Parts: sequence; C-alpha cells; structure tokens
Amino acid sequence: MTQSEPVKLSCRHLWKVYAEERAPYFKQDASGADADALSARLRADGAIPAAVDVAFDVHVGEIFVIMGLSGSGKSTVVRCLSRLVEPTYGEVLLDGEDLLTKSQKDLIDIRRHKMGMVFQNFGLLPHLNVYDNIAFPLSLQGVAKAERKTRTERVIDLVGLEGRESAFPNQLSGGQQQRVGIARSLAIEPEVWFLDEPFSALDPLIRRQMQDEFLRIQATLRKSIVFITHDFLEALRIADRMMIMRDGRCVQIGTPAELITNPADSYVADFTEDVPMARVLRARAVLDPSVALTESMERHDCETPVEDLLPRLASCKDGLVACEGDHALGVVTANSVIAALAHQDKFRTQEADANREAAQ
Repeated sequence: MTQSEPVKLSCRHLWKVYAEERAPYFKQDASGADADALSARLRADGAIPAAVDVAFDVHVGEIFVIMGLSGSGKSTVVRCLSRLVEPTYGEVLLDGEDLLTKSQKDLIDIRRHKMGMVFQNFGLLPHLNVYDNIAFPLSLQGVAKAERKTRTERVIDLVGLEGRESAFPNQLSGGQQQRVGIARSLAIEPEVWFLDEPFSALDPLIRRQMQDEFLRIQATLRKSIVFITHDFLEALRIADRMMIMRDGRCVQIGTPAELITNPADSYVADFTEDVPMARVLRARAVLDPSVALTESMERHDCETPVEDLLPRLASCKDGLVACEGDHALGVVTANSVIAALAHQDKFRTQEADANREAAQ
C-alpha cells in the first residue's frame, strides 16, 4: 500500500460522549473547538468522553492499526465507524459519503454489503455447521443459492477450512473457529473490514499462524482494513500505518518505523521501547555507500526487514544488493547494519529522554 492510493474511509472530528443528555456542547459546529478544553468541561460535568476529536484516513488496500491501553477508546472508535455505537459528533466518510447522515435502512444495507466485521468473540451460531455459518450473511442478503454456494466455497478455500465444512463450532479448535469468523465476514465481499482484537484469545502459536493467514488473505484481496490490537509486535507485522490512542485521543499516527524512531511523547516511547530495531529497519535504510555493487551479489527487495537479512549477511561477506523492482539501490553490509542499529538505538533513547523531560 502507498499513500498515493485513494482514501476509502475518513474519520473527521469524531466524538463519542457518554452522558445523561447530549447537552449544549455539540449544538453548534465543534470542528474548531479546543478539544482539550471541551473534554475537560465534559468530565467536569460528569460526562465520559470516550472518543475525543479523532481524525484519520484509511486508504484503499491499507491495513490501519489502532493501538492503546485498555480504556483508550480504540474499540469505541471502530464501533463508531460502523455506527454500532452512535457517535455524538463528527463525520465518518465512506467513499466521500457521511455515514452519520444515513437512515437506519441505508445503514443496514451498507453493513450487509460493504462492511465486514470480526471481533474477539467469534460469535458463531452453535446450531449451524461451518458451511452454514459462513453462508448465513449471504442468505440475509438474499443471494441466490448457486452464487451463495460459489462464494461460500471460495472463502472456505481461502481460509484453509477445506474438509471441515460439516463440522459444528464445538468440534473446532479456537484457530479454526476464528477462521470461520473471518470467512463469514469475507463472504459478503466487503469494501472495508473492521477487526477488533480478532486473535487476542488465541494461543501464541495459533495467533502467529492466524497472522500469517491474515496477511496471505490481504495480499490476495487488498481490503481497506481497520485492525485493533494491544500487541505492538502484532501491529509491527501487519500494519501499513498505525494510530496510538490515549484517553480517547489520537496521540500519534505513522508507520511503525516512524513511531519507533520518532515517538511523539513518552507514552508512545513506552509502547515501542522493547521492539527490536532489526524488525523495523528495512534494507533501503542500511545501505553502505563505501561498497560498490557487483553482478554476482545476492539481490533482495529493498523493503526486506534487516532481521531477515542477517542470516544471509553471515555467509555473503561482500554484502547484499537492495533492489526496488529491477533497480539496484545499493549494497547492505554487516558493518552498515551494525552502524544503523547503533545509531537508531541511540537516537530513540535520546528522543524518548527528551520527550519524557518535556512531559514533566
């Protein structure tokens, strides 16, 4: 995914406030309001601002990850995007159309045809087998039987459940149940896909396998995805960009590498301090200008993580060529990797210390 892709989903000045009544706070345009001051007023009046002036874009084919501690507002935001939770104020634009202006009838139609949702609770129907669980939303859409069969069989193959079509949920492992949930949401062929900690209830090994499956599916389908997780290493594996939230507010948006190497404050720095830099840095960032490339050198994509290059560097003394398509950018050497890791670790420590001092 590149930022040149068009925007699929936009969130603008989104507020969700839990209070006895809407009060006068949002009776006029609040898009230019001081969010901190307004949030403080709400809390002083006994209201709970669960989402505070949140804004972001999700591009076509992008995996946009939302992270934060428990109670930070990440699940509230995702539910506001689909209006499972009704926003108090703001805009949610899908292909430029504000979902907050849609009638309930229109919204149901949009959910059934354009949105896929997967939550931590698999939500499978216990009296239906795998095939019927997956086909269920298609039957609600009124899809003809022949097409329903074709689409159900296609997603069963996509998530690797061939041979388990007749099994019931209580006959499946946790990972298999999650695959059914994913297949069911994909069967409607959604344009946007919301996933709220879908793998958090799984054992570590199964979770890793499901992440692999998720990335494989995304490589094929190129969905626009909003993915919630509390695990930074999971976010690091799957995110194109990510947003970190705190107390209902967006703290920072960027690529995983941007958040790790240039945290906005100590909160973000604390999230990222234990992440190995070798997983973040890519080949293009560790080129050695002192080494000339030769035709005999082994070639790798410039976006390959440094972590994946280390075993090859041990046996390729002259270095590895980092390529963007057919174009060679330069040579990666063991010395250039060591220098980059040392520099980035020092930079990150200095940035974190400076941010902590500024916050005090």
